[in-house]
Amino acid sequence: MTRDDEVFPMKAEHFPKEWSFDDIFDAVDLGCGDLLLDLKIFANPLRPGTRFVVASRDIGSPREIPAWCRLTGNRLIAGKPPYYLIEKKNNHHR
Repeated sequence: MTRDDEVFPMKAEHFPKEWSFDDIFDAVDLGCGDLLLDLKIFANPLRPGTRFVVASRDIGSPREIPAWCRLTGNRLIAGKPPYYLIEKKNNHHR
């Protein structure tokens, strides 16, 4: 285990206990451009209504993740940096 793993664990038991989700997008070391592009690639094949957690310690994530959700129509359910709970949009939105 590295020191970063101690600070930023990627285990389901470390996410808020009240969160229910189907998948995890681990964007730990990705910066803004790569983060948003890879997030799009990750989310595109998901079924509508799928809930997933994005884990990112990028300094801009508290602004970038909510903005990405607004622009793509996906729903930001909760954000507790470095974790963000998102629900995939239905296909009829934008």
